[in-house]
Amino acid sequence: MFRMKFLDGGSAIIRFPIPGVSMFPEEKVQREVSVMRFIERHTSIRVPHVLHYGMTEGSPAGLGPFIVMEYIENDSDLVDALNTPGLQDDERCVLDPNVPEDRLRSVYGDLADILLQLARKSFNEIGSITNQEDDEFDDEWTAAYRPLTLNMNELVQLGGVFPEQLPQTNFRTASAYFLALADMHMIHLSMQRNDAIESAEDCRRKYLARCLFRKLAQENRLCSYDQGPFKFFCDDFRPANVLANSQCGFKSVGAIDWEYSYAAPVEFVHSPPSWLLLERPEYWKGGLEDWTQTYEKRLSVFLQELQKKEDNLIEREILTEGDRLSQHMLKSWQNGDFWVCYAARRSWAFDMVYWAKIDRRFFGDGNLEDRLNLLSTEERDALDDFVKRKLEEKDARTL
Repeated sequence: MFRMKFLDGGSAIIRFPIPGVSMFPEEKVQREVSVMRFIERHTSIRVPHVLHYGMTEGSPAGLGPFIVMEYIENDSDLVDALNTPGLQDDERCVLDPNVPEDRLRSVYGDLADILLQLARKSFNEIGSITNQEDDEFDDEWTAAYRPLTLNMNELVQLGGVFPEQLPQTNFRTASAYFLALADMHMIHLSMQRNDAIESAEDCRRKYLARCLFRKLAQENRLCSYDQGPFKFFCDDFRPANVLANSQCGFKSVGAIDWEYSYAAPVEFVHSPPSWLLLERPEYWKGGLEDWTQTYEKRLSVFLQELQKKEDNLIEREILTEGDRLSQHMLKSWQNGDFWVCYAARRSWAFDMVYWAKIDRRFFGDGNLEDRLNLLSTEERDALDDFVKRKLEEKDARTL
């Protein structure tokens, strides 16, 4: 990223996807430009205005696809407002347990406002959004491309998955998309050669979990709104995306990094945000149950601030009672849909979440032998060879 300052006082930046980190650089740039233009037209959320963008062949010195965009003045982001004091730069962010409540409510309120605005637009399909770009007056946005997600990027970057093994199209139903996500979990386990399993038993558990999650997807038990409507969702949205000025009480001034945004199953949007504690559940030092208990306390504060935003919009007749996100988020947390959506979207968190939060909800009590009997004949027959291959890969440790 390079910043340019102009004599008239204006400022812009030119951004390039990071080689080796962005596995789909041209697609990433195209999708982010479309999303920022959509947000600029349909919400009051401030995003950098796109001045120009291009692909590799048109970039300076062939450095790669790029975006030239407005620079938004800031000296911090909302993580700085909430992070535990004293953490080193190389330590993962964790919500300050002693954060002042007025600051917490202010930050949660700003973030709630963004989520509420984004959730108002509906789409007929699941996928990355676009319009007729060559017509500046066209405002018909469709989910015309495959949903490009953070998890897909990480599967190729870190998980040994080939790009052609990922979804290549958009989706007409939520059940079809959940099935594609379940398939990606199995592909990930199959393709990651090193550090994918710890033992034969661990491999069997991981294989079983993926088969059972895929079974739930095949039986359309993971979603309630199969035909939509599908809602705008940013896969990587978090407090670090929201720029702020610390001298003004960390009031937000703009939001960035929209590349992994798409029209998604409504269950994703109805799930409360996983970033309320800044740290993800799979990395929480106290373990999953401690994360859950700590999160629940902060969730009540977030939902209160979200309800205030909703009340204001309802009073102004911009929102209806049926459009409230807060009631859906509370229900998602209480019935466990939050965990279904989280496990579906996060390959590296899948196993921990599946066995702790999903398996018993859908299949009741039982041991691994009971679960094995739920698999298809083909899945059971393939298990031993699968475990044997993964153990051989574990011992060989080749790239």
